[in-house]
Amino acid sequence: MDNEEIKQKLLQIENTDLEFTVTMTGKESTRVNGLYKPETHEILLHNKNFKSDMQLIYTAIHEYTHHLLTEEFLAETGGKLPMKGSKVHTAAFWAKFHTLLEKAEELGIYKIDLEESPELKELTEKIRKEYMEVNGKLMQEFGKLLAEAHKLCEKANIRYEDYLDRILCLPRNSAKDITKLGAVEVDPALGFDNMKKVAMLKKPEDRAAATQSILGGKAPDTVTELMKKCSSNNDPRAKLEKEKNRLTKTIEALQQRLQYVEESLEQL
Repeated sequence: MDNEEIKQKLLQIENTDLEFTVTMTGKESTRVNGLYKPETHEILLHNKNFKSDMQLIYTAIHEYTHHLLTEEFLAETGGKLPMKGSKVHTAAFWAKFHTLLEKAEELGIYKIDLEESPELKELTEKIRKEYMEVNGKLMQEFGKLLAEAHKLCEKANIRYEDYLDRILCLPRNSAKDITKLGAVEVDPALGFDNMKKVAMLKKPEDRAAATQSILGGKAPDTVTELMKKCSSNNDPRAKLEKEKNRLTKTIEALQQRLQYVEESLEQL
């Protein structure tokens, strides 16, 4: 493939009104496989890193995702680029990226086929059944035990937080996530990390739909992000809270930048 072929494949997956370029650098990099420059809308691919066209197109789609999200951001802000240093690999990014990969598979542009490696297929089943599912069941039981420990702490007039911090030496956020798994019905076949994502969904029907999608092969970030988006679109309060969180993060980033500029001025 040459640069123009890659670009046309990306446009076939999803069109964009924002002009961009694709350049294979002819180089090998130990740091990154590719790069997107939002200021100039350039996709750079270190093609010496790849052994196949599928590896190359995977990275091209990754960088193209940055381009599409930059296009959305420019439209929302009236042409302003994201601040340098702001997080780019967000949950929204991974959801968009995996959606594009699915489109690419449907179009025959990209594929991941375990049938090409029987050994990998067999190992995958072993990982799913003997480790992910088993671990999921253990964490469910763990969550129920933590809930019981919480009750016993209250009965004994012991601060549960201190019990977590200094007796179990278990981070509070971890304890919170694990405890929720013991209280909410989630399929352990998802594995612990996916169970945490699905447990965040409030409605049982949403959790069931997300579980079915993930077990069907959809990327967890894509599923949970879409479910949350659908939920927030139907809930005005959730929509406003989401906007508030976004504005709060923007203000915090601007305040940090202002502090840096003021300190730099004082040193001049």
